[in-house]
Amino acid sequence: MIRLALPLLLIAASLQSGGPPPLARFVEAASTDRRVAEAALSEIGARWKDGYAAMLIDIAGLLPGPRSAPSPQDGIPTPPGNVDDDKPRRLLDGAPPLGDPGSPSRRRLIAFLDRQTGRRFGDDINRWRTWTWALPYDPHPEYASLKAILYGQIDPRMRAFFPANVRASIRLDEIEWGGVTVNGIPPLRYPKAIPTRDAGYLKDSHIVFGIVVNGEARAYPKRVLGWHEMAIDRLGGVELTVVYCTLCGTVIPFESMAGGRLFRFGTSGLLYRSNKLMFDEESRSLWSTFEGVPVVGSLVGSAVALRPRPAVTTTWKEWKTAHPDSTVLSLDTGYRRDYAEGAAYRDYFASDQLMFQVSKTDGRLANKAEVVVMRISDGAAQVPVALDTRLLRRRPVYSFTAANQRFVAVTTAGGANRVYRTTVDFPEQRVSPILIDAAKQRWRVGEDALIKDGDPGARAPRVDAQRAFWFGWYAQFPETLLFR
Repeated sequence: MIRLALPLLLIAASLQSGGPPPLARFVEAASTDRRVAEAALSEIGARWKDGYAAMLIDIAGLLPGPRSAPSPQDGIPTPPGNVDDDKPRRLLDGAPPLGDPGSPSRRRLIAFLDRQTGRRFGDDINRWRTWTWALPYDPHPEYASLKAILYGQIDPRMRAFFPANVRASIRLDEIEWGGVTVNGIPPLRYPKAIPTRDAGYLKDSHIVFGIVVNGEARAYPKRVLGWHEMAIDRLGGVELTVVYCTLCGTVIPFESMAGGRLFRFGTSGLLYRSNKLMFDEESRSLWSTFEGVPVVGSLVGSAVALRPRPAVTTTWKEWKTAHPDSTVLSLDTGYRRDYAEGAAYRDYFASDQLMFQVSKTDGRLANKAEVVVMRISDGAAQVPVALDTRLLRRRPVYSFTAANQRFVAVTTAGGANRVYRTTVDFPEQRVSPILIDAAKQRWRVGEDALIKDGDPGARAPRVDAQRAFWFGWYAQFPETLLFR
């Protein structure tokens, strides 16, 4: 069972009067001593604001519930053990058996929430969170410190993500534990890459994520990257952080240099709207893996942002045919994994169900419908755009307008989607190495741009676009312009 330690600083804070309830009271509210817990809840109730509910919900959510539902990590195909012995582990031991009413501390917290809010959600933590997220964000001033206490018991390294008075550009109540420790899903760091001819472990139909930087091509097989979710690599002379959020279905290569600094990233073990949060090793700030910007920590507001690079999702056959000089990750990763095709997250990918709750969904597409996503600059704003891949399969040369700019999405037979910004129109046609525009001019399809035949200076540059699951993208960017 979770046991909340009470640091000396919190004891001192509990002696204060006036203003919000001291953080110590929220810690004591989960005490196994009923009298201590009830005294703490009485003081919290006397100074109550609905914005404090999230703290009690966070605590209750980590205590044994009345059902024998699996913990988050039970739904993750966790590694069978690795050379670093950094395996995911349970926070809570001895979960109650089926029919057990659950932890007395949890029942006490839920009953208190019922009384204070007038809601009757019972032990349904998801409904409590949905209600909280619909409120204006008005958190307790020491909410981050509570996060440090809770997550610090999962992994002491998580405390560094939530120092006192930490800056944040996202709602802290939408950050939750992903079921693993810090780097419990271990990133690959400068993984071994081999020529295409030596990759006998790959079949033509296997899925790879293809990246080209300064003319150097590399394939990251889904069957490998799915177990690691991040690769720190160097390609075309550029330092890269290749982030794969398996929950959101997104692979985004970021340049690791930003603001004149080289950032070294790891996996925090935490999620925001079901999207993994990475952290940099120097400042321990948490970063959005969709946007490549710090969202919690000392770097928030610094204007530091990682530059994304385009990636394609395609078959091994198509990639190696188009890029015979490409390299591909070796199975010699230094870890013991079942790197068979489809082994990682098999059950998750086979269902439209979500593993973690998000605050917003949209029924225009299935949760895990694949979309090609991008954020288009429109002055100082960024316009999020999503293209349904079913539309792109039907119309492999698809022209569209967004943010008063024209684009063409080109989709190959193997499913690789590339998007280019253009000033000319391309009618629908079959995809080949040459596209014909509306004026009957020929354009060569390249990794970096469409290049006009006979006029190499006429180029339609490629846009940084990737695939994602619809729910994951929409949860982050509900104002998205959807083409379907």
